[in-house]
Amino acid sequence: MPSDATLQVIPRDRLVFAIKWGASAIQIMGYTATGFGWTPWNLYLFLFGVLGWFAVGALWNDKALMLVHLVALGAMIAGMSSS
Repeated sequence: MPSDATLQVIPRDRLVFAIKWGASAIQIMGYTATGFGWTPWNLYLFLFGVLGWFAVGALWNDKALMLVHLVALGAMIAGMSSS
């Protein structure tokens, strides 16, 4: 017996829109945290922003966008683990 409840799926364009603007806002907060010297919060914000933009690149199948953010993520993790 089918259920009356329906699963609402977010359209792909709206999902990408939400992720890219959310990731952009988080990265701006990371820049602000860096400006005020709020370490390590700035790094955590940048990590979430970079991961968000990597996800956008994956959803768009944009290899250049994914590469830039994958390299940034690797550099950030390497820097965080060495300090």
